[in-house]
Amino acid sequence: MPETPADRIDIRPANTSDVEAIQTLIQPFVAAQQLLARTDQEIEWLATHGFAAIFDQRLVGFAAVEIYSRKLAEIQCLAVAAEMHGRGIGKRLVEQCVQCANEHGILELMAISTSDDFLMQCGFDYSLPNQKRALFIHPGEPRNPSP
Repeated sequence: MPETPADRIDIRPANTSDVEAIQTLIQPFVAAQQLLARTDQEIEWLATHGFAAIFDQRLVGFAAVEIYSRKLAEIQCLAVAAEMHGRGIGKRLVEQCVQCANEHGILELMAISTSDDFLMQCGFDYSLPNQKRALFIHPGEPRNPSP
């Protein structure tokens, strides 16, 4: 069977030497307000449970698992270089994150994203069956609580 471009993409554990390349990768997504800006220290910390997609010796994708407790973890900083979209890199990164969460005995893995359709294709849903739903508030913004 002939090799495809997707076959040449390696997914490996991220490491601290990837921080600069990860910052470069996520910058367009931060500028578009699709990802939060991260300090180098935050990226370094996320890399401990993160995964890098490498194509032709260049980092073209990244995702990390932030573990909050044995019960809950979150996929963070999921990004794939725009020119590499459509090659299955994001799905492979998500699969690695799910596997990592499973290996750590995490009961629930969540992802907050602007790409609902993509995450649903990866098996995520808005809530777990018969489970509570997450509600959010911006603590620094004025609010009008119900009487």
